[in-house]
Amino acid sequence: MTTDNSLSNVALEILVTLNQGPSHGYAIKLDVEKRLGDGFVLGSGSLYQAIQRLERRGFLAEQTDGGRVDKRRGRVYRIEPAGRDALEAELSRMRRVLEQAGSASTAAAGTGRR
Repeated sequence: MTTDNSLSNVALEILVTLNQGPSHGYAIKLDVEKRLGDGFVLGSGSLYQAIQRLERRGFLAEQTDGGRVDKRRGRVYRIEPAGRDALEAELSRMRRVLEQAGSASTAAAGTGRR
């Protein structure tokens, strides 16, 4: 369960992919699966539901060419400034969590507790 300001794992991975440049849904799916590895499979339903939620939040938008969508390639998505901000905020939050976990682990090791 996520709060209004947090991102699901799938949403985070989509934004990471789109932060590299615009992409269509299938290419997003392949990029996420490659990055996560270990046989991870991102179902189309999960992917497109997450894309729709990100669009509603203003984090990504459909890329258009002169106001028209390129139907041959499928829909192409791009990250929006609000999406970049959300991505950076989530990555900063994750860094803080890792730092705190490292500090707690170091403190526990110093006291002989595990």
